[in-house]
Amino acid sequence: MQYLNYLIEHYGYFGILMALIGGIIGLPIPDEVLLTYVGYNIFQGNMSYIPSLISAIAGACGGISLSYILGLKLGQPFLKKYGPKMHITEERVNRTMKLFEKLGPFLLFIGFYIPGIRHVTAYLAGINNYKYKKFALFAYSGAITWCYSFITLGMTLGENWDIVRIYVSRYSILLISLVILGSIIFYTYWKKRILKNVQTP
Repeated sequence: MQYLNYLIEHYGYFGILMALIGGIIGLPIPDEVLLTYVGYNIFQGNMSYIPSLISAIAGACGGISLSYILGLKLGQPFLKKYGPKMHITEERVNRTMKLFEKLGPFLLFIGFYIPGIRHVTAYLAGINNYKYKKFALFAYSGAITWCYSFITLGMTLGENWDIVRIYVSRYSILLISLVILGSIIFYTYWKKRILKNVQTP
């Protein structure tokens, strides 16, 4: 946790922004832990809530946008060549592609909450030539919700902020499974409602 403390102490809000850009594109940065630690610093009075939230959202949106542009311009060969260097393994790519087939753009939103998935979704959106408006709607709303959730959680937990790191590392597989299952059920229901409304004269 020393490097997180160094990041906040020396670079402040700019450090949050740059760290999240790097974390989203695939660098080994524990994003949830960082956001929760930012919340803890707000709790201690070392940082302000609104500037922290804006910096985090800007970083998450910047990272997800950069990933989308790389996928759009350079395609799948880039992901295969440089993905492993950014801890984006072929297994993660294949798993995310299967989820993409089931959940479509909705995965851009909920992917932020799934470790190992959020790093790949924007690349795939670009590779699949998603229109920017469609990408932005789901990806940016997901970034805002994600940043707000974990910063507020860290602020609420206060001295116990580190519990998030323990739960994420210990129960990540269970959390991923529950999020994916819940998302599939919600997306299927939502899609059926839309089709029903379209078919209804």
